[in-house]
Amino acid sequence: MRIFTLILAIVIATPIWAAELGDDGLHKAAWMRNTFKDVAEDLQEANSEGKRMLILFEQRGCIYCTQMHEEVFPDPAIFQYIKDNYFVVQMNLFGDEEVTDFDGTVLSEKKMASRWGVVFTPTMLFMPETVEPGKTTGQSAVMVMPGAFHKGTTLDLLNFVVEKGYEGDEHFQKYHARMIKQRAAQN
Repeated sequence: MRIFTLILAIVIATPIWAAELGDDGLHKAAWMRNTFKDVAEDLQEANSEGKRMLILFEQRGCIYCTQMHEEVFPDPAIFQYIKDNYFVVQMNLFGDEEVTDFDGTVLSEKKMASRWGVVFTPTMLFMPETVEPGKTTGQSAVMVMPGAFHKGTTLDLLNFVVEKGYEGDEHFQKYHARMIKQRAAQN
């Protein structure tokens, strides 16, 4: 029984393997959705599943994307939190696939990235449950996080959006500092 408990503890604490690279050179995590990149349809599907929509921009050869996929996203708590709470649509910063924005504009991924102000990878755009008519994805995002961050920051950001912390008076940085203190007090 003691050996079984030890093995179970090791399995639970072991990170899930990093996502494999797809033919486009981007990491393909199990929680990513393969969609037609019509963001209005994607948002509707996310809402029907009770999940928040997250658009994740990456690019081939991005060392920061690799860092996220090897060190952060495979963490069991983060992996499961994304899987349970998010509808993730991956986009390629230099991709040519067509994307349809909320206002009906159709552009390639790379032109849409420019339209939405995405200039760095990885960049996460968190969508609200509803978007005002005529607004673009870039105008509608409730949070935009450019860059790679460590596990605690990433998990706090994911929680902040799910909890709709952006609707309150507490800035994310203050929320994050509070979460760090809470984790330290628990240890």
